[in-house]
Amino acid sequence: MGQNYQFDEFDRLKIIEIAHKFSAQKQVADIQPFGSGNINDTFLVSLQEAETYSFILQRINTKVFREPKLVMQNMRTYANHVRDRIQDSPLDRRWDVPQVLQTQQGEDYWQTESGEFWRSLSFIADSQSFDVMESIEQVREFGYALGTFHLLTSDLAPERLADTLEGFHITPRYFRQHEEVLASSNFKRSPEVDYCLKFVSDRKGLAHILENAKVAGKLPLRTMHGDPKVNNILFDRQTKLSVSVIDLDTVKSGLVHYDIGDCLRSGCNPAGEETNQWEDVQFDTELCQGILQGYFSMARSFLTEYDYAYIYDAVRVITFELGLRFFTDYLAGSIYFNVKYPEHNLLRSLVQFRLVESIESQQTVINKIIKDIR
Repeated sequence: MGQNYQFDEFDRLKIIEIAHKFSAQKQVADIQPFGSGNINDTFLVSLQEAETYSFILQRINTKVFREPKLVMQNMRTYANHVRDRIQDSPLDRRWDVPQVLQTQQGEDYWQTESGEFWRSLSFIADSQSFDVMESIEQVREFGYALGTFHLLTSDLAPERLADTLEGFHITPRYFRQHEEVLASSNFKRSPEVDYCLKFVSDRKGLAHILENAKVAGKLPLRTMHGDPKVNNILFDRQTKLSVSVIDLDTVKSGLVHYDIGDCLRSGCNPAGEETNQWEDVQFDTELCQGILQGYFSMARSFLTEYDYAYIYDAVRVITFELGLRFFTDYLAGSIYFNVKYPEHNLLRSLVQFRLVESIESQQTVINKIIKDIR
């Protein structure tokens, strides 16, 4: 959600001044960096009159989100729709949606003279997130949360949402970028690089599966989250149940299969994306079963036969897409993803490509899981 941000006293006073734009007449008691993401700067603001932390304050990274007003428009459209939907058809448990807070002037953002773009969101109290799932119950809740997100937006017309990140999760576009970089860059050959080159070359058709299904009318455009990874799900501290999906900057019109695939990709690789032991990476089908049990429990009402038919491909495609993005960035000199050492993106791509191989080797098992649960 936010990054580990260090601020001095001057920064702190400046941020408190911005917090006051959103806090009406209440005085800010404290402000602290919050979260562990790497896109926006995020702070937790507490007020003197309140017993608990009152709201989240974020500085939007406008290099990534070049039209932040459209991001806010999408967030407001989503939040209002889900609030109304829950009012009309209440869920049988707690479910919270981060609400956009307004400034005293009635705006849902504050822009400084230097162009910084700030927003404020309600704080989901008594909740926590995890970087790694710790039990099969948590895994089911991870799937439940994404299923709930998709269910509550299944009747939100996708054309109401602006495209805030053009080309995001359009796999053929990443493949074209790869070919352009490949043709123009001078990269160092190694056994690992050769493995990746052959891996991508052997799977040219994989990049087009979901987009071809969209063009053929088999998979409709719906509201997608865009980044449904493990630590974007909040869990109730008491009940241990999932209560919210956060990090809504990438909410837009798209294929929910990119979400389903990404949820399974991130949730079913116990070794994680940053492991050095890439050759040992495995797709865990028991975790896959748990996630899909949770997901289908909420999503059955709107999924079609074609939706089910493309779930296995969705996991392959999104895993291939991320590996391709890492590998392309490595070939280009690591200009997009932050790296800790020169071969970092190469190793990340190897992890994802090995995960694709593990998924492909278990196609029969994965399809049987899908069939049995539904």
